[in-house]
Amino acid sequence: MRNKLNVYDNVLDLIGHTPLIRLNKMTHGFDGDFYAKVEAFNPGHSSKDRIALYIIEEAERQGILKPSDTIIETTSGNTGFSIAMVSIIKGYKCILAVSSKSSGDKIDMLKSMGAQVHVCPAHVAADDPRSYYQVAKQIHSELKGSVYINQYFNQLNIDAHYKTTGPEIWEQTKGEITHLVACSGTGGTISGTAKYLKEQNPEIKIIGVDAYGSVLQKYHETKEFDEKEIYPYRIEGLGKNLIPTATDFDVIDRFIKVTDEDSAHTAREVSKTEGIFVGYTSGAVMQALKQLNEEGIFKKEHLVVAIFPDHGSRYMSKVYSDKWMEDQGFFDSKKSASETIQYIK
Repeated sequence: MRNKLNVYDNVLDLIGHTPLIRLNKMTHGFDGDFYAKVEAFNPGHSSKDRIALYIIEEAERQGILKPSDTIIETTSGNTGFSIAMVSIIKGYKCILAVSSKSSGDKIDMLKSMGAQVHVCPAHVAADDPRSYYQVAKQIHSELKGSVYINQYFNQLNIDAHYKTTGPEIWEQTKGEITHLVACSGTGGTISGTAKYLKEQNPEIKIIGVDAYGSVLQKYHETKEFDEKEIYPYRIEGLGKNLIPTATDFDVIDRFIKVTDEDSAHTAREVSKTEGIFVGYTSGAVMQALKQLNEEGIFKKEHLVVAIFPDHGSRYMSKVYSDKWMEDQGFFDSKKSASETIQYIK
C-alpha cells in the first residue's frame, strides 16, 4: 500500500485559492496598496472555472444532470473552456454557442477540449435567432438529455463567487480591503464577491468596469435599459447589450467605462512591467485603476483588490498581435508596435 502522496485526483481539485499579487510598477506613484487577484492560476486559466464546477455539481446534486447528458452554454470563450474541462472529467458532452467576437485562440481551444462549437455573429440583437443566446436555447430545446447552464441568468453564477472568491479575498487581505475593482459581463464575479465582502464590511467600495458600447453603467445609474448605448466594441467578456439577472446592481457602488484601445495597450503594459501575462479584460481592469487614480479617489490607507479574470494566451491573435492592433487603428506615432524581434539572416 502506498504512503499518502501529495497529489491531486484531477485538475478540478486545483480550482480556486488563486493568489493575490502586489502590483508594483503599474501603480507606482498611486496612493494606497494595490493587489491583483490573478484568476489565470485556475487550471482553466480563468475565473470561469469556479462557476463551471459549482453550477455543474449543483445540477448533479439536484438530479438535473445525469450520466452521458449534454451541457449547453452561451460563452465568449472562457466559460466554455471551463465547462468543456469539467465535462471531460465528469463524462458529459459539451455544446457551446460562441460569439464571433471571441478570439480565434479561444475557439481553437474549445475545439481542442472536445466541445462542439457554434460560432454566432456578435453584433446582432440578443433576441435575434442568430445570436449566441438564441442558438444555445434552440439547441437545448431540440436536444433531449441536455442542460443549459445559462450563466447570464443563473443565480448560481453569483453563488459560486459568494462562496469562493469573496471569502478568499477577505482572508487574503485580513479584512483590510477597502476597494474591489472588477469587470462586469455576466456580473457573477463582481456580484458574488461583492455580496460576501459587503456582508463583512459594508464600507468596502465595489467598482464595476464596463465597456463603451455596453448598457450596464447607464442601467446602474438610471435603472433604464437604453438601446442607444449599444454599439459594437472589441473587448470580450466585458459589458453587455442586455441586462443579466446574474448582476446584482445593488451591491455595486459605481461603474467606470474603458475603451477598447486603452484596455488593449494596458494589457500589454501589465505583461511587460509586472510579468503577469494577462488577458484583454484584465487590461480593462488595470485601465480602470489608472482612470480612478486620476480621479484622486485612492488614499494612502486604502487597500485595493483588482480581479484579473484570465490569461493572455487567449488573446495571441488579438491584443498581443501587432497586426491585429494595427488593423484596429490602435497604433499611432505615440503607441507603435514594439520592435523586439530581430531576424538573423
